[in-house]
Amino acid sequence: MKEDFRSVEFAPGKSLSIETGRIAKQADGAVVVRMGDTMVLCTAVSAKEPNPGQSFFPLTVDLRESFSAGGKFPGGFIKREGRPNDKEIISSRLIDRSLRPLFPDGYRCDTQIICSVLSSDGEHNGDVLGGVGASAALHISDVPFAGPIAEVRVGRIDGEFVINPTISEMENSDIDMVIGGTAESVLMMEGEMEEISEKEMLDAIKEAHKAIKKLCAFQEELREEFGKPKREFVPDPVDEDLETRVHELADEKIREVVSTGLGKEDYGDKLDEVKEAVVNELTEQEEYAEEGGTIKEILSKIEKEELRKLILEKNRRIDGRSPEDIRDIWTQVGYLARTHGSAIFTRGETQALVSVTLGTKQDAQAIDTLLTEEDKTFFLHYNFPNYSVGEAGFMRGPGRREIGHGHLAERSISKLMPSFDEFGYVIRVISDITESNGSSSMASVCGGSMALMDAGVPLKKPVAGIAMGMIVGDDKSVVLSDIRGEEDFMGDMDFKTAGSRDGITACQMDMKVSGISYEKLEEALEQAREGRMHILGKMEESISEPSEHISEFAPQFINMEIDADEIGSVIGPGGKVIQTLQKETDTEIWVEEDEERNKGKITITADALSKAEEAKKRIEGIVGHLEEGATYHGTVKAIKDYGAFVEIVPGKDGLLHVSEINHSHVKNVSDVLSVGDEIDVKLLKIEHGNKLRLSRKALLSKEDEE
Repeated sequence: MKEDFRSVEFAPGKSLSIETGRIAKQADGAVVVRMGDTMVLCTAVSAKEPNPGQSFFPLTVDLRESFSAGGKFPGGFIKREGRPNDKEIISSRLIDRSLRPLFPDGYRCDTQIICSVLSSDGEHNGDVLGGVGASAALHISDVPFAGPIAEVRVGRIDGEFVINPTISEMENSDIDMVIGGTAESVLMMEGEMEEISEKEMLDAIKEAHKAIKKLCAFQEELREEFGKPKREFVPDPVDEDLETRVHELADEKIREVVSTGLGKEDYGDKLDEVKEAVVNELTEQEEYAEEGGTIKEILSKIEKEELRKLILEKNRRIDGRSPEDIRDIWTQVGYLARTHGSAIFTRGETQALVSVTLGTKQDAQAIDTLLTEEDKTFFLHYNFPNYSVGEAGFMRGPGRREIGHGHLAERSISKLMPSFDEFGYVIRVISDITESNGSSSMASVCGGSMALMDAGVPLKKPVAGIAMGMIVGDDKSVVLSDIRGEEDFMGDMDFKTAGSRDGITACQMDMKVSGISYEKLEEALEQAREGRMHILGKMEESISEPSEHISEFAPQFINMEIDADEIGSVIGPGGKVIQTLQKETDTEIWVEEDEERNKGKITITADALSKAEEAKKRIEGIVGHLEEGATYHGTVKAIKDYGAFVEIVPGKDGLLHVSEINHSHVKNVSDVLSVGDEIDVKLLKIEHGNKLRLSRKALLSKEDEE
């Protein structure tokens, strides 16, 4: 094969190049995509024959980022990349979702796409380059694929859309969306934004699609020059006689079940009865004895056809709803007794039980990836146990779906979360899906928003999410609000939006067909907005603004500032002073230097506010901020004939004169006090800048003394 680079300017000031024929020549297709100094190797391999009995398309997409690409070592003890991190998983899912709809129906050959970030300049993100490269590798290969597709990131800086903005540019962007599609239409999008309107989102999609068209045309040029002839793929022949028999036995019965308006459990039970009866009747016949699997596939197609007809012809859904209707919603906050905040959000047969945990700075999650090193202070974890859909199975760690759903819910809420400087807590939200029939990620957004407000987190505005669907017919398309599981399975679109009353904060869309018009997308966005307003209203019946109080079980904290040159006094030689402070006050203390302001920022946390206040008072004493008339808890350090020296803060001793020990006369100090005693004393006076006069009797009544 030839080897060469080809370049294209796909947006103003934005170019990328693709090389093929040099690297990974034994793959069915391989390209290296380059933008700036970021280079991504994308390979495509597909088996020539399917596995016997394979009933689904086994596509695997992996994007991996090697630390060596940026000249870095992995953090931690093991200096080798391990399991994919969340960013790699999310990026892999984005590529998968754009590619999957374009493989032919019935294709069952093992197919693997690997995108390896080989070089990173720290400015150009490899995720969207991987999407372009994966498509290009498939397009020039012999693998049957109805591409090409392309992926781009769209941002908005100072009101202007920017395609594939750099990492630095993204810091000033109020939109971060990845959009994938063909030259004809958009297939996939996902992103977060700062409460933008539906019109602004549509404008961003249109701008992204301009660049996608150019990248698709560029791949067509690559195929003309470097492409292999596509291998022949013929789907398994359909037994028309068997198909006719199944339709004769099942059509009317399935139509009746579909149109009865049943809930998930009843619908599933009655449909299973019909399907089982048809399978049993036909497999008893010798000619169809081994065709049970094929019969079930035909029955699923009949169900799908009948569901679509019901909506397209009668504008009615499985459970009797109209396209715009949202299922019944009930909510509750404060359900869990000892968590710092909790909520139940139930919509139809989907339920999320959400809890919030407030932590201290030491609970922050250290993130070490190719592009970022940070301490993450807000995260949302999503769990989908088998019982939520009435099944039994092994309890394993979160899969790609769980990570993807949790990421979407997290970014839906994150734009309206207070900063760490504003609130000071590390926040973990856990959404456990206890029932599922419809979008559980959007239920997690609603439940998460409510649980955060229940915990007293100053969320700027409540956030809700809704899942939309669409059925595309020959001469009519119907947009569905709040889709349930069966509608997701047989529909042509899954479109989720989340946001406040003032705008969208996150979105996710997957199209199963091409050719959706912008007018229909605009209709779906407006219908989603109306649904979101309805759901927010239902949520507000339980809680509408953050609680004024933090849970008594949450850690308490105090922030304070000192001059930068006083930090050393607080920490002490080898950390001795701060360690003593933490031990004696039962607190945790963090000290950070703010070089720009020449200040030291101190955070004190404890399980009781009184402990944190005591630590603050002692720190103020260490740096010379002692207050005359204040009470201090000190330790007797030395006994003299004329009194005792009491350390009231680390490194600061004061004289407790014998006349200030008791109201009654004290002949010998050692009769009353011993070295190591802990006592409360009042600071009477600070003399000559550093001499401290203390009193014990000022805090004692004569009755206390006796």
